[in-house]
Amino acid sequence: MPYIGPNPAESFTSFATQTFSVSATTSYTLDHAVANENEIALFVNNVRQQPGSGKAYTATGTALTLSAATASTDTMYCVFLGRALQTVTPATNSITAAMVGNDLISGKDALTSSPADTDELLISDAGTLKRIDVSLVGGKNTPVFFAYRSSNQNINDDAATKIEFNAEFFDGDSTYDASTNYRFTPAVAGKYLLNAGLVITPNQTDGINGFLHIYKNGSTFIRIGSDTTFYPNDGASGFNPVISIIVDSDADDYFEVYGQCNTSDSAASAVEGASSAPYKSFFCASKIIT
Repeated sequence: MPYIGPNPAESFTSFATQTFSVSATTSYTLDHAVANENEIALFVNNVRQQPGSGKAYTATGTALTLSAATASTDTMYCVFLGRALQTVTPATNSITAAMVGNDLISGKDALTSSPADTDELLISDAGTLKRIDVSLVGGKNTPVFFAYRSSNQNINDDAATKIEFNAEFFDGDSTYDASTNYRFTPAVAGKYLLNAGLVITPNQTDGINGFLHIYKNGSTFIRIGSDTTFYPNDGASGFNPVISIIVDSDADDYFEVYGQCNTSDSAASAVEGASSAPYKSFFCASKIIT
């Protein structure tokens, strides 16, 4: 039929109703709170009752009070006149982003940075949707750092000497001390990939050997190098030990790199550094995602 104005919504409208389990009483509980008895239409044995004090019934909140008790054989129901229920099929593309709440899953808002640990994802747990914090999914490979020697450092003969990696490319969590103790303290328990490499140049050309140590909590954890004497004057200018290991660390464990060069004339040697590329001696680590 013709009409004036926008197209009417295709909908079905009804009122909320309640059917009571009847017994010999004057007191019943409503499913929905009301301000007074005029907000419901009460029917007993399909006969509409008159609302009001001194009449068939009164109501306030969820309390319904009858003026006379019902019998167990009666039927009784009410219609909530103030609670119209409507089912509407929205027109295609009529729902805009502004109409969608932020707590709904819609893709309306885009995440423009890495998610925080407390951000949540949805997963299906045997068919049941559940929320889970990002921190519980995979994890992060931090802390992570990369330190290097910016200049040469002398090391004593036949003694392990701590290498002072005094410059850093990155250390987002400040877990490497590049100014005082020259050590890596993870601060987060887990498994870590440690890498270290030295360019050791002896101050002589006679027979030498040497090592690279990684110390854990003040003592040698792993050592690599040459137990066999070799001779730089045979064509080698030094040696370049490199270590790459995975360690299990507590939050308060700490790791340091030591260099050692043993010469036949007890001369000091140098661990080479560089302040620009190509860099030489380095120490780096990152947490392994487990």
